[in-house]
Amino acid sequence: MFIGEYQHSIDPKKRLAVPSKFRGELGNKVVVTRGLDKCLFVYPMKVWEEIAGKLGNLPMGESGTRSFVRLMLAGAIDVEIDKQGRVLVPDYLKEYAGLGKNVVIAGLFNRLEVWAEKNWSQYKTKAEKNTDEIAEQLGKLGIY
Repeated sequence: MFIGEYQHSIDPKKRLAVPSKFRGELGNKVVVTRGLDKCLFVYPMKVWEEIAGKLGNLPMGESGTRSFVRLMLAGAIDVEIDKQGRVLVPDYLKEYAGLGKNVVIAGLFNRLEVWAEKNWSQYKTKAEKNTDEIAEQLGKLGIY
């Protein structure tokens, strides 16, 4: 399980060091794709295969579904984690998420999210202001 929030940087060769805490569970190869809210999702291969299977089986009759599937699947790339624990982040994904040098890697149960440091700070501030409302919605679902 991935949890926690870590500040890292992308080097000039577009490599991002994965927190050592996560490397064992990720394995040697991961999938990086467009995430929601202008971040990147990083999945272990096994989890990605499950998600890709579900996405591939969605009905294609609705344009919104088609668009989402295209963004997630066509935007995905499988990358090896090098011996120093780094992954290469392609330009098109860096641009999508607005990533510069400083990023935040957030562990979210079965995936990692990679955020531009400024975007993460803004997102977190907004979410923190709505904790009562979020807790209410989770309560209705029987989660909290």
